[in-house]
Amino acid sequence: MDKKNFAIFIDLENTGGKAVTLNRVIEKVKIKGDILIGRVYGYQEAFSGLKEVLLSNTFNVVPSIRYGANQKNNLDIQLVIDALDVAYTNDLIDCFCIVSGDSDYTPLVGKLKSMGKYVLGISRSEVASNIFIKACNEFIFLESVTTDSGKQNSHEDDSYSDPEDLLEVLEKIISDQSDAEGILYVSELKKTLLRLRPEFSEKSYGYNSFGKLLNTLESKYNTIKVFGDYNSLKVKLRGEKKGVSGEITKANWVSVMQGQLNKLKNNGFERVNPSIIKSELQKEFPDFDERQIGFKRFSDMMKRLEKEKIVAIEFNEAKTMLIKIL
Repeated sequence: MDKKNFAIFIDLENTGGKAVTLNRVIEKVKIKGDILIGRVYGYQEAFSGLKEVLLSNTFNVVPSIRYGANQKNNLDIQLVIDALDVAYTNDLIDCFCIVSGDSDYTPLVGKLKSMGKYVLGISRSEVASNIFIKACNEFIFLESVTTDSGKQNSHEDDSYSDPEDLLEVLEKIISDQSDAEGILYVSELKKTLLRLRPEFSEKSYGYNSFGKLLNTLESKYNTIKVFGDYNSLKVKLRGEKKGVSGEITKANWVSVMQGQLNKLKNNGFERVNPSIIKSELQKEFPDFDERQIGFKRFSDMMKRLEKEKIVAIEFNEAKTMLIKIL
């Protein structure tokens, strides 16, 4: 994806109003390009914990005024008006990110695409409309954005006293921005890192060049590979994951699943599409296959967990299975 300048429009109700979630959404978009315009809809005093995140990212806020039954519809309409206004009047913006899964935004997505704009959608799987998902150029489930780190902090202090925290961000960038062969120029890696952390300096780690810092991280953690000559250094992931926790077996699968479900619930997701659960599981256990532990389908695992009263299986209006975490 060669387009870089984003306008991002966030339905706060869809994100749950948590600072950690909002930080991760903004970080995900910043990895892809510069955010020139940011707006959030439905702000109220209950979301006061978001002030630092919103101000530090120069976001504008559209408050939630509680009057009448159509309050949510009014905010939806305002988001559409604002997005179209930006599309028609700001030639710098070539990418739009809409953080909502409402199918009502599908005509907006169609109009933006007809104008040559790239549309990224982000939403909780619980409320994401299949129509909206398929309409976007790219769609990301909010659960995968929020749980893409084993750490529960939100990086709000923007501190990299621990090199492993820095490595975690670098791995995200390489994974997202590398070419078809998994390779990224070191110059592009640092450029993206500075979008995410403007205060970053390799000198704070005791190095006079970014390349030397990467070489140290490579030798210490062995999860990235740095190669090429001085003028065109490149980097890629080795494909080896830190902290991979062995295998899932018939003896431990229930406890492993409980750990994954608790992680999702702690991040504010009580109902999740089962595909999200499986995707998150495979991040930690890349070789996982439900058939190896005696199940024909992943949904059969969910049914067993329901019998154990760990989850409850529900279906939304579109007859899509949702897993309620008990």
